[in-house]
Amino acid sequence: MSRVGKQPIPIPSGVDVKIEGSKVMVKGPKGQLNQEFSPLVKLELTKDQVKVSVANPQNKKQKSLWGLTQRLISNLVKGVTEGYEKQLELRGVGYKARVEGKKLILAVGFSHTVEFNIPEGIEAKVEKNIITLSGIDKQLVGEIAAQIRRIRKPEPYKGKGIRYVGEEVRQKVGKKMAVTAGE
Repeated sequence: MSRVGKQPIPIPSGVDVKIEGSKVMVKGPKGQLNQEFSPLVKLELTKDQVKVSVANPQNKKQKSLWGLTQRLISNLVKGVTEGYEKQLELRGVGYKARVEGKKLILAVGFSHTVEFNIPEGIEAKVEKNIITLSGIDKQLVGEIAAQIRRIRKPEPYKGKGIRYVGEEVRQKVGKKMAVTAGE
C-alpha cells in the first residue's frame, strides 16, 4: 500500500478540477494547469476531493505510479492556489543581475554579460543579489532555476557563483606554500 497514494487530495474553494479519462485539468485563481497521467491509475472526483487508486497495489509499477500521481495532482492544486517560488543568490565581486522585459541579464565574471530568456509562465524579480523566480508550475520553476544556476555554478575554493538561497557549498582548502627548512 502506498502511504502517499491513498491520501485524498482536498480541493480548496475557488479551484475547479476536471478529470477526462487520464487527463486532469485544474483551474484556480492564479491560472490553469493540465497534465496527462498513466491509464494504470484510477482517478475519482468527489465534490471536495480527488482520490487516486490502482487496480493491483502489489504490482511494483502501479504502486510507484500511485504515490507519484497523488503528489503531482496535489502540486497542480497548490500551484493554481498559492504558486511556487525559488530564490537564487549571486556571490562574487561585481556579480549583478537585472531583468529587462522577458530577459534576465547576468554579469557573473565572464568578459560579456549573459542573457537568459525567461519562458512564458515564469516571473523573475531581482533585488540586490537575489533572483526570485515564481510561477504556478512547480516543475517549470525548478527547471528554470537549475538552468540559471548552471550558467555559473558556485566554485569550491572561494564560493563565487550562482547558488540557491540557503544552499551550503563545501569549501576546499587551497594549495599551501611548501616551506623549505634550513635554507
